Amino acid sequence: MADKLIIFDTTLRDGEQSPGASMTRDEKLRIARQLERLRVDVIEAGFAASSDGDFEAVKAIANAITESTVCSLSRANDRDISRAAEALKGAKHSRIHTFIATSALHMEKKLRMTPDQVFEQAKQSVRFARNLVADVEFSPEDGYRSDMDFLCRILEAVIDEGATTINVPDTVGYAIPELYGLFIKTLRERIPNSDKAIWSVHCHNDLGMAVANSLAGVQIGGARQVECTINGLGERAGNCSLEEIVMAVKTRKDYFGLELGIDTKHILAASRMVSQTTGFVVQPNKAVVGANAFAHASGIHQDGVLKARDTYEIMRAEDVGWGSNKIVLGKLSGRNAFKQRLQDLGVELDSEAETNAAFGRFKELADRKSEIFDEDILALVSEESISHDNDVFSFVKLSQHSETGEMPFASIVITDRGKEFACEAHGNGPVDASLKAIEKHVQSGAEMVLYSVNAISGSTESQGEVTVRLQNNGRIVNGVGSDPDIVVASAKAYLSALNKLQSKSERVAAQG
Repeated sequence: MADKLIIFDTTLRDGEQSPGASMTRDEKLRIARQLERLRVDVIEAGFAASSDGDFEAVKAIANAITESTVCSLSRANDRDISRAAEALKGAKHSRIHTFIATSALHMEKKLRMTPDQVFEQAKQSVRFARNLVADVEFSPEDGYRSDMDFLCRILEAVIDEGATTINVPDTVGYAIPELYGLFIKTLRERIPNSDKAIWSVHCHNDLGMAVANSLAGVQIGGARQVECTINGLGERAGNCSLEEIVMAVKTRKDYFGLELGIDTKHILAASRMVSQTTGFVVQPNKAVVGANAFAHASGIHQDGVLKARDTYEIMRAEDVGWGSNKIVLGKLSGRNAFKQRLQDLGVELDSEAETNAAFGRFKELADRKSEIFDEDILALVSEESISHDNDVFSFVKLSQHSETGEMPFASIVITDRGKEFACEAHGNGPVDASLKAIEKHVQSGAEMVLYSVNAISGSTESQGEVTVRLQNNGRIVNGVGSDPDIVVASAKAYLSALNKLQSKSERVAAQG
C-alpha cells in the first residue's frame, strides 16, 4: 500500500451536512453509482443510525455498489455500530467508521466525559465493530486539537483492538500544512503499532487550506488515505476537494510518487451531478471543475496555448471530462450522436429508458436554442437523474407580463398531487410575481434564504440554472431548476424546494 493513495469520498455523509444539501435515498444512490464509475476506493454512504432515511440510503448503496468499499459512520456506541453493520449487510466490501471526540474542549463541554472514559469507550467500540466487520476505521474527532500524549495512548489501543484505518481529522479547519503533516508524522513515529493500520487525513476548509493540509498529511506525515468530497462540499467552508487532491497527485506524480485508482474522465460528470442535486453551484474559477478552469482570456496566454498547450495548461481538460469541442450538437443531431457525446463526457445512464428520456429533453432544448453546449448536456442529464416520482408539485406552464411603469404580473399553472391549478399574482418583477403566484396556492409559509442564478454556458442564449433555498420550521432545503427562460427556471427551482419540504425524512448531524 506504500505507493497507493486511497480516496475516501464522504460527499454523501459529511458533504450532506451543508445546510440544504440533504439528499433523498434515490439521489444518494445515483451519486454513489457515479462515484463507483469514478473508481473511488471508499464511499462513505451516510450515518445509518441518524435516521430511518439514512439507514435505507446506506442499505441501498451497500446492495448496489460492487467495486468500491461502502462505509457507514457511527458514534462510538453499540447501537450506532449495530445499525451501521445491519445497513451494510449486503455490501461486497464494507467498512464501519466509528468516532469519538478526544480534544479536552470536546470531552469536557460536549461529551462531559473524562479522558479515561473516552479511552475505554473508544476501545470497546472498535472491539465491538471488529466483531461485525473486518474493516474498521477509527477517528478521534477534533484530533488535531487533542493532547498528543492522550492521542497516542488512545490510537495505540484502538489499533490493538483491530482498527484497520486511523483517521486524524482537522475537524474545525484549524491546521497549517507543515504543522499538520508533522503532527501525523509524530503520531506514526510515537505509536509502536502504527504500521498495523493505514493512516488517513480528513481536513475542513475553514482557513482555505483543506487540500494543502491533506497533501501535507500525505507527503510529510505518510498518510495513505485522504477523505474528501466532490466540489469540496461540506458544512461551514466545506471539506477537502476530491478533484483537487486527485489532480494534484496525478499532475505532480514526480513529487508525490503515488498511484491512484481514480478514472479522472468521470470527475466533471460527478461534479455536475452533485451540484445539480444539492443546489450548491460550482464557482466559475473553481480548480479543475469550474467553468473557467481551462479558459484563457489573456492574449498572451491564448497565443501560447495555440502554439503549445503545455505553455499554460498543466492538465488536459479532456482528462477530467471536459470536451475539447464546446459546441457539439443541435436540433438535427440524432440519438447516436447524443449517446456518443454522453460517452465523451464520461456520463453513463443506468438504463436505455433513462437515455431515451434524456434524449427527449435534449430535443426539446434543441428546439429552443440553436447551439447545445457540453454544460447544457450535463445539466439536462443531471436533472433527468433526479427522481420526480414522489413530487407533490410540478410545473406545467407560465405566462408573465412586465412593462416599465407597471406592476409585473404572472399567471402559472402547476399540478398539486396530480391535479392542475392556475395561480396568478403581481410582484416586484416577473420572477417575484411567479413565485408569489405559486405561494398563493401552496401557502407553505417558508422563508426564502437564498435565490441564485447561474448561466450554464456563456451567452444570452444560455440556459439559466436557478437555486432556491427555503427555510421552514428549522428545516432548510434547496431546489434547483434550469431552463432558457430564467422565470421558468425560477418557478421550477421553487417547486423543487417545496417538494423537498414535503419530505419528512429527518437528519441528525454528525461531525468527524
